[in-house]
Amino acid sequence: MEKWNGKTKKVKAIVAVVLLLVAATGTYAQDGNAGIEEANQQVRSYFDSGTNLMYAIGSIVGLIGAVKVYQKWNGGDQDTSKVAAAWFGSCIFLVVVATIIKSFFGM
Repeated sequence: MEKWNGKTKKVKAIVAVVLLLVAATGTYAQDGNAGIEEANQQVRSYFDSGTNLMYAIGSIVGLIGAVKVYQKWNGGDQDTSKVAAAWFGSCIFLVVVATIIKSFFGM
């Protein structure tokens, strides 16, 4: 019987510690709205940087596309107008997407 009493004391101690931890964490719980608002502010703070990065990538792609169109034009290729239209369309797309997303989210 002595052996059983030792295990019972350990189980009671473990249960007491678990209950104490559960009670303590309940008192330190925070409102979920505060975390959501903090995440919202962090995403909004990165949005301008992301938009500027999108414009920078668009300008690099635009320069590369312009060189490609120029080379095709000087080479006398027949599909120069297709490449020029695709290049121009992709540049317009990048600018329009960045602007629409910015106005859609009210930034």
